[in-house]
Amino acid sequence: MQTDNLELKKLVYLYLMNYAKSQPDMAIMAVNTFVKDCEDPNPLIRALAVRTMGCIRVDKITEYLCEPLRKCLKDEDPYVRKTAAVCVAKLHDINAQLVEDQGFLDTLKDLISDSNPMVVANAVAALSEIAESHPSSNLLDLNPQSINKLLTALNECTEWGQIFILDCLANYTPKDDREAQSICERVTPRLSHANSAVVLSAVKVLMKFMEMLSKDLDYYGTLLKKLAPPLVTLLSAEPELQYVALRNINLIVQKRPEILKHEMKVFFVKYNDPIYVKLEKLDIMIRLASQANIAQVLAELKEYATEVDVDFVRKAVRAIGRCAIKVEQSAERCVSTLLDLIQTKVNYVVQEAIVVIKDIFRKYPNKYESVIATLCENLDSLDEPEARAAMIWIVGEYAERIDNADELLESFLEGFHDESTQVQLQLLTGIVKLFLKKPTETQELVQQVLSLATQDSDNPDLRDRGYIYWRLLSTDPVAAKEVVLAEKPLISEETDLIEPTLLDELICYIGTLASVYHKPPMSGPPLTTSSVQMGAVDLLGGGLDSLVCHGCPLDDIGGTNFVAPPTAAVPASLGAPIGSGLSDLFDLTSGVGTLSGSYVAPKAVWLPAMKAKGLEISGTFTRQVGSISMDLQLTNKALQVMTDFAIQFNRNSFGLAPAAPLQVHAPLSPNQTVEISLPLSTVGSVMKMEPLNNLQVAVKNNIDVFYFSTLYPLHILFVEDGKMDRQMFLATWKDIPNENEAQFQIRDCPLNAEAVSSKLQSSNIFTVAKRNVEGQDMLYQSLKLTNGIWVLAELRIQPGNPSCTVRAPAPTLRPWSLPFVPCQGVVLVEDAVQASLQAWLEPESVRSLKRTFLESFHIHPVRLPR
Repeated sequence: MQTDNLELKKLVYLYLMNYAKSQPDMAIMAVNTFVKDCEDPNPLIRALAVRTMGCIRVDKITEYLCEPLRKCLKDEDPYVRKTAAVCVAKLHDINAQLVEDQGFLDTLKDLISDSNPMVVANAVAALSEIAESHPSSNLLDLNPQSINKLLTALNECTEWGQIFILDCLANYTPKDDREAQSICERVTPRLSHANSAVVLSAVKVLMKFMEMLSKDLDYYGTLLKKLAPPLVTLLSAEPELQYVALRNINLIVQKRPEILKHEMKVFFVKYNDPIYVKLEKLDIMIRLASQANIAQVLAELKEYATEVDVDFVRKAVRAIGRCAIKVEQSAERCVSTLLDLIQTKVNYVVQEAIVVIKDIFRKYPNKYESVIATLCENLDSLDEPEARAAMIWIVGEYAERIDNADELLESFLEGFHDESTQVQLQLLTGIVKLFLKKPTETQELVQQVLSLATQDSDNPDLRDRGYIYWRLLSTDPVAAKEVVLAEKPLISEETDLIEPTLLDELICYIGTLASVYHKPPMSGPPLTTSSVQMGAVDLLGGGLDSLVCHGCPLDDIGGTNFVAPPTAAVPASLGAPIGSGLSDLFDLTSGVGTLSGSYVAPKAVWLPAMKAKGLEISGTFTRQVGSISMDLQLTNKALQVMTDFAIQFNRNSFGLAPAAPLQVHAPLSPNQTVEISLPLSTVGSVMKMEPLNNLQVAVKNNIDVFYFSTLYPLHILFVEDGKMDRQMFLATWKDIPNENEAQFQIRDCPLNAEAVSSKLQSSNIFTVAKRNVEGQDMLYQSLKLTNGIWVLAELRIQPGNPSCTVRAPAPTLRPWSLPFVPCQGVVLVEDAVQASLQAWLEPESVRSLKRTFLESFHIHPVRLPR
């Protein structure tokens, strides 16, 4: 390491980075060399040293890194400064508190004003990285002055530096349209960059700031014209880049189709395009289709329908139907094109054509029914469920115009039980429609289909629909006619457009994976893992024999201060804003309290609006005075009113089920939010879930039924009578062999034993006994779950030491056996102890529960001593 050879030093440092994690104690020996190299006259060596120290992810080294890093952040050489800027982000990932305490974040903010553009870019990149992991920190507090510095650096830094700066600019909100226009003018030159990532980042900034520009401005029109060429140029790259560009263009044309309205030919499919590029181009062609270009679009689509790739041909035929629905003036030409394709007698072409013609009939009723005869000629060739269902719908809907409609439907009825559910449902409705239009001729046919649907079918949907039709027809034929033959609503012009609110969100993610998947990133805190050390360590030295002494006072055992635990204590502070981790759980700063004082996690989004047609569901779980509740927040982000709410749980590990209906007393209007507390019981059906605390939920409203799953926190299952008798505690603990014990550390717990016991008791974790051994407080604790399972643990606290040690009996691994039958005995579960106690003592506990809690819930029944 002391060598002056730069190449050799690089190799040694690379070796250190790779092996420091497995041998942290030996890595510390290299610290002196790092510190020395940080003061080397060669800037390359200074930068190499600080970079390597940042890459060695060992906690013990971080404290030695602070002083060299502080010097390098103010180094005279820009290469060292830019390397140090990235090092701050790496150090923050290892120890965020240390970075804040040392003032590195303020230094990083100062580097945005650096004279070197690469230093500015790296500072922005580091701050962005830190801000992603701490969304509420507001590190990038941009203002017009800092924006001006970023725009100045934009012209001179490398392509990746430009991407970081452009992404940062996209998060800025200009104060008025003049500032927005000024920024757009300075970003526009990036559109001609050779790197496609820079181009897409520039497009993202311009798309966002165009929202603030008036469409009457001359500059607005100029900007639209400038955006088209770079997007077109992206399509000349290799297929993989083309696909990414096309997915982004798909979003752009949905938001502003006028940008590419004159570039239709660019999206015409080439013979050697991969299938994924072809399908994406086809989708964009439909979005850009208008009265002006529909003729050339239809000519292209008809050509595509004769290709050899079956999937592509199907999509092309469907595209013709979508064009008919989108551009009304072209409907007749589209129908004519579809009829020409049907005449080819190619099976899959005919079937797709019938499916889209059904949609055209829905869009333009009583206009193109003259083609029905041609469709009926191809009835025998239909073998796909969707095509058969479409044909049945056409025959039933226009039965009065088809002389032999009963014969056609009866031919489908012969193999009723072999048909798919989609065809069966459509056939049932089609025959009922036929009966209502021709009652005298089809009475026997309708009775036959109703009998098949209600008596011979196991499908509940089919059976229920059959019963409804049967009762309607038998009680009130007039009402049946009004229901079954009611006027159909016209199908929407663009059913596949992304919802406007989601589209605006995705525009902000142009150039990222979110724009390729068309799904926003699910932002959430990283899961934390706890450190578990396995081993048979007897922390008492003499074991637990002196915990309970028959015939002698507890105070005199072994000369130790052994006192009974305090009686139930309720935290003084119960109501406060939501925070996280240790401070919340012990009410040290902010926290949410309940009547019983147990911890309540902040509400999290369980069902995003994009997955539930505009309904967003957030929630958390609480336990108050023995009652479990699911606190829900329902937000309507759709454009229509929501009513008729209901909720249902799937079977789960602890039998959680709603104890009352979901009460939403008034219709939920657009942009309205309502909060509901749903009481839960633990008497529902039981089934082992993976992970064990997984809860699958179905929520229904007038729009649809939506499904999501969430992980409920373990502590809501801790019952109030979870304090075990001391004699039983000792006997049960001793039943577990020493080699099957687990021990792990809980850090950053500044409370003393009394405070810990009180706080845990407020969440139904009870201290059975307490003693002091060699200056260390030992708490012996028990808790009981709602299904009668017990968990035991020992907690060791050293006064003045912020760390605690937990020791828990860990049973031998057994198969899943009788865990949910009450009174089967005491069950000792290592993972449950770890998860529950760390949830109350370790920072970031709410996050760690997601991973820590019972990933492997192995049950070990223990017989209670008599």
